[in-house]
Amino acid sequence: MHDWHWHDWHGMSYLTCSLLHGFEHGFFTRQFAPRQPADLTLTLAPQARPLHVKQVHGNRVLSTTEVWAAATTAADESGLPQADGGVTTGALEAAWVCSADCVPALIADVATGQVAAVHAGWRGTALEIVPVAIARLQEQGSQLADLRVALGPAIAGEVYQVSTTVAAAVGATVLPEFAERGYAPSADPKPQDPSRDAPEPTGTRLPAESIEAVLEALWTLPTPPLHPDPQPGRVRLDVRRVNQLQLLNLGLLPEQVAIAPYCTFQTPEHFFSYRRERLKQVQWSGIVSH
Repeated sequence: MHDWHWHDWHGMSYLTCSLLHGFEHGFFTRQFAPRQPADLTLTLAPQARPLHVKQVHGNRVLSTTEVWAAATTAADESGLPQADGGVTTGALEAAWVCSADCVPALIADVATGQVAAVHAGWRGTALEIVPVAIARLQEQGSQLADLRVALGPAIAGEVYQVSTTVAAAVGATVLPEFAERGYAPSADPKPQDPSRDAPEPTGTRLPAESIEAVLEALWTLPTPPLHPDPQPGRVRLDVRRVNQLQLLNLGLLPEQVAIAPYCTFQTPEHFFSYRRERLKQVQWSGIVSH
């Protein structure tokens, strides 16, 4: 339904999505490391002002105004506010997130020209960070019908092994009978390296007897976000599919959401993967507002 295109910039590759046509954007590859948003913005819109945050595997989404007001003059990320998403409030603002296996989501409003960038790992997805970002855009006047969401390269469900506890906490968000009970993990996690998976929870608000019920319900969905795993107590989880289902449950249409046909774990020539390499390495994804 939507096309994904490779672009070359001085011998380095980045990816774009036709769904975001009209917005300068890119899902950048490992070839651009160790460049930061200030440098990467020059490849998209040299006149734009970059925005990024210190990512912590939560569901906090800040506006550009909030980020710049909270940022200090520190040379490293210690001067940035903790969050996992940013929404723009004016023209020529570039919102960025970094990821390795987590989902980078770029959101555009074709009517207002405002955009958002979101880092959605399993914990952020369990906390519904992409819907949180959309709510922030709606506060600024966005209408659901005008939004376009591209879910970029991330680890594919068939190779992403998690505990059944994690799968249930994430999957419950797309099942109304469970989502209403608030089975998500804490919304205020300790800061975590964005290149890594969020740690498995030591406890969960999802009762043990409900875990199997959630998983059974997920298996009945069209294109389930689960894959079997031979290890007891484990399952394979498609985090991008869960994010897509969250968006559809919000009221977006299937044609408003695109999923990149690339897996970070299985495409080492283009993407870093913490699950594959166990190294603190990330690639960046960004989009520029009108």
